[in-house]
Amino acid sequence: MAFSSVFRRGNVKELISNVSVYTSAESSGGMSLLFKRWATKKTAGSTKNGRDSNPKYLGVKKFGGEKVEPGNIIVRQRGTRFHPGNYVGMGKDHTLFCLKEGHVRFERNKLTGRKWVHVDPVAGHVLHPVYASDSTTTAEMEPL
Repeated sequence: MAFSSVFRRGNVKELISNVSVYTSAESSGGMSLLFKRWATKKTAGSTKNGRDSNPKYLGVKKFGGEKVEPGNIIVRQRGTRFHPGNYVGMGKDHTLFCLKEGHVRFERNKLTGRKWVHVDPVAGHVLHPVYASDSTTTAEMEPL
């Protein structure tokens, strides 16, 4: 019979023990159904992930009407979403902070849409003349 040469009888133990580590589809006249291969690398996802940056805690820290003292941080931001107004300073990372004791006030320009943060000083403080000569008038500004 022609089938006896292709399909020869053998036991399971012989199939398992005589298979080489790297076997192909054919081996010694018969077909081997077992393929053994060990991984040489980790999977790609396990080494490329696993890093994260710390949170930056950005946003408005003192809201409109809140009392602030000199040095208090009003807004932490990336870029100038809010611009410094009266008695408000800006740090090198665009953080807005208070320069005089008073209350926070947010304003938005109707024409340009630019948002300003001001500190209205408590009674006894007079607005410095440099700050008093703003190019924007009160008619163009609306409270937020």
